[in-house]
Amino acid sequence: MAKADIGLIGLAVMGENLILNMESKGFTVACFNRTVSKVDDFVNGRGKGKNIIGCKSIEELAANLKTPRKIMLMVKAGKPVDDFIDKILPHLEDGDIIIDGGNSHFPDTIRRTEYVESKGKLYIGTGVSGGEEGALKGPSMMPGGSPKAWEHVKPIFQAICAKTPDGSPCCEWVGENGAGHFVKMTHNGIEYGDMQMICETYQMMKEGLGMSNKQMHDCFAEWNKGELNSYLIEITRDILACTDENGNEVIDLILDTAGQKGTGKWTAIEALNLGQPLTLIGEAVFARCLSALKEQRVAASKVLTGPKPEFTGDKKGFIDDLRQALYASKIVSYAQGYQLMRAAAAEHNWNLNYGGIALIWRGGCIIRSVFLGKIKEAFDRNPDMVNLLLDPFFKEAVEKAQPAWRRVVTTAVEMGIPMPAVSSALAFYDGYRCGRLPANLLQAQRDYFGAHTYERVDKPRGEFFHTNWTGRGGATAASTYIA
Repeated sequence: MAKADIGLIGLAVMGENLILNMESKGFTVACFNRTVSKVDDFVNGRGKGKNIIGCKSIEELAANLKTPRKIMLMVKAGKPVDDFIDKILPHLEDGDIIIDGGNSHFPDTIRRTEYVESKGKLYIGTGVSGGEEGALKGPSMMPGGSPKAWEHVKPIFQAICAKTPDGSPCCEWVGENGAGHFVKMTHNGIEYGDMQMICETYQMMKEGLGMSNKQMHDCFAEWNKGELNSYLIEITRDILACTDENGNEVIDLILDTAGQKGTGKWTAIEALNLGQPLTLIGEAVFARCLSALKEQRVAASKVLTGPKPEFTGDKKGFIDDLRQALYASKIVSYAQGYQLMRAAAAEHNWNLNYGGIALIWRGGCIIRSVFLGKIKEAFDRNPDMVNLLLDPFFKEAVEKAQPAWRRVVTTAVEMGIPMPAVSSALAFYDGYRCGRLPANLLQAQRDYFGAHTYERVDKPRGEFFHTNWTGRGGATAASTYIA
């Protein structure tokens, strides 16, 4: 019997769909699942008549693979990944490859890469985006880990991934150890931001402008034809038109408490660790946390007062303002995400291809959009660009949208409709373009109460000073200073 090109462990829907995707591209796949009955169910069900080898043990799986063996894990992140690595390693030879395709936290991938390499094997941690449909028809894939492993998995990964309109694969090597999972984490953080900004726009349309779901559906359908063309705008359009078997509009039946699996939180935490102002993604995470306080919010709504939303201006003109504000905020979201990746690359010595990452995200993934092609072009123009807002295309786009953006935020504040992500995006833009921020006062305060020292505008950077503000503090200053 012919041996398989790759093995996959974990027959939940993502694992099954990836196997079917691989098989449809001409690869023979061996599979195993901890609950062994699932193997028979799959091979005799969705996988019937296909080049799929069902295995009842990890030993059997390894025996059915071509060398170097490639085993992909599609299991729950965390301890299950570590457990399977330890179960797989005894059945592998030097140069064989373990691949983690789950949503693992990148520090775990850094640790696992080092561990697996110490055993003479190779390791890949790859982000896989696109959900169930993407896994089956073509996901966006972000592999990183042992560089020597890439040449062996590249033909498979680039065959099964999504393709851009020009046929380019939405999968390319990202970098060493945890780089792939870091980029996937950042992707998910940007996804949080995109979704939150769309939700804020929806609430302004619904509460502020009194638009019906049909009117909002038509609006998002129109926006999806322009610069906002994207998967998330597309599905928002479809959601707003969906009715159940009784003719009820489904969107109005859904409880307003958002769930989260933690990747957005990881992004925000890592931004804090690296000292990067990922304000928009942070607000998106906190907005989900606030939504979870449903009972508190209902109680508060009965006692806390605010303005009654009542729009009296040009509704059609303001809808276009919302489009421009959403576009400008989206630019800021990506600018912040790319700043985070640049900081992480410096911290972990990764050589990230920023334009290539935009290309990976062009198809298959949740944040896919025409917008990403412009990011690729921006980094083609200037690979060393420190912030997307400084690229001529994005600079001009934000400048053009700025009046509308400010009108939307002002109107939201006046009407008492929360738009935290859109508002924080504008605040970041204003802060980033500000040559002098009030941090001089902040440093004075820190030095006053804690002798934390400060730098001076009339002295070289790196020289630190302390003032005896009260005349009682003396000349002793704290020894640490973090800008």
